[in-house]
Amino acid sequence: MSTTHDEALLAQVAALPALPGVYRYFDAQEQLLYVGKALNLKRRVSSYFQKDHGGTRIGHMVSKITRMETTVVRSEAEALLLENNLIKTLHPRFNILFRDDKSYPYLKLTGNGRVALPAVVKTPEAQHYPRVAYYRGAVEKKHRYFGPFPSAWAVKESIQLIQKVFRLRTCEDTVFANRTRPCLLFQIKRCSGPCVDLISPEDYKADVHHAEQFLRGETQALMREMEARMMQHADKLEFELAAEVRNQLTALSRVLHQQSVDTAVDTDADILVAKVQGGRACVNLAMVRGGRHLGDRPYFPVHVQDAQDLLGLEESEEEGESKRPVEVQVLEAFLAQHYIGVPVPPLLILSAAVDKSLIAALSAQSGVKISTVTNPREHRRVWLEMAEKNAELQLARLLAEEGSQQARTRALAEALDLAPDDLEQLHIECFDISHTAGENTQASWCFASTRCKAATTAATTSRASPPVTITPPCARC
Repeated sequence: MSTTHDEALLAQVAALPALPGVYRYFDAQEQLLYVGKALNLKRRVSSYFQKDHGGTRIGHMVSKITRMETTVVRSEAEALLLENNLIKTLHPRFNILFRDDKSYPYLKLTGNGRVALPAVVKTPEAQHYPRVAYYRGAVEKKHRYFGPFPSAWAVKESIQLIQKVFRLRTCEDTVFANRTRPCLLFQIKRCSGPCVDLISPEDYKADVHHAEQFLRGETQALMREMEARMMQHADKLEFELAAEVRNQLTALSRVLHQQSVDTAVDTDADILVAKVQGGRACVNLAMVRGGRHLGDRPYFPVHVQDAQDLLGLEESEEEGESKRPVEVQVLEAFLAQHYIGVPVPPLLILSAAVDKSLIAALSAQSGVKISTVTNPREHRRVWLEMAEKNAELQLARLLAEEGSQQARTRALAEALDLAPDDLEQLHIECFDISHTAGENTQASWCFASTRCKAATTAATTSRASPPVTITPPCARC
């Protein structure tokens, strides 16, 4: 055992059980350094203190450990889920960490579809005519939600398609209740005018049902149902109604042709690609919902190099386990952290094979049987190649931006006659004073560090008032 650590800590390590669990390392300032999981807590944790890691990143972290916490669980799957819940909520210094403070947008269809229609409708009521809307936040059982979507643009495009094909309303309930004549959307054939009783509740409910089928990717069944409905109108000599259904079918066929995907095969899927270059990593997530490719979103993890060294140490302690490429480690970290609280689609198309126990744990957590594909064919191969290209472009953009920033920092250091070794400690403070006609003086302060791309700012109040507390630099600095 190491002689540089407190005897109480080493005794705690020696007393660990040979059971699966999660361990957490803290430094003297009670800052969380690392969260890890193990099938055998005693063997895994002891490996950190039994070897001399020298001046490596591992040695740097181990030298800071002053306290440890452990949690024993029943299985490796439970350890995996607990580990990544802690990583996502506590942000340890030496774990691969994906920062994403944005919630995903959804397409919202008001009502749950169980409101009974009245026998006689005197005045149109909003509850009988569900509206389609953009939504971001916690979902509620009283409404129907479709998604998540990778961006607001993808949601708004889907709403426009639903307006064109099914002509569902998008207006607020208060606007609906106070309309006395059709709005512009009715004039341009983007709404069926339920607010002024231009469509019956039964026909509108049928359009809502068809829109739900479209969003779920049940397009083949939807088109067959609409064709049968068109023929029924034609048999009854209701040619105007048959023409309306025909126009809907034409619009729907045009949308599906533009998508150029086989919607009968894949309804919901996520495509994930991990790329690593120059010490930085990018995970590109592309989403397919209802059989339609909705676009993608890049993620850039931090602490990749630190975590890579620590994961390499842990893997070397596992019997018969070879070291995994860093791309696989990044991809597994993303899968474990991203799908905490986010719905998981039944199909994941991945750029590399990941641990089967991770997929099993995600399936158990979500209640969805998840399958993975790493060597797809046909349109799945096209999706994966698109995601790979976007990941390469996003990573190249990030490296170019950081390279430009570092070049400017070096130029500034040379102008200030600073030693190259001091660049990590370089930070800049800026002050600015402004006023209006000599009154209402305002002062602002900005802190920027070379170790953090974020700049923290705070402003004082007027000269007559005491200044507010200036916000310190962010925790990463």
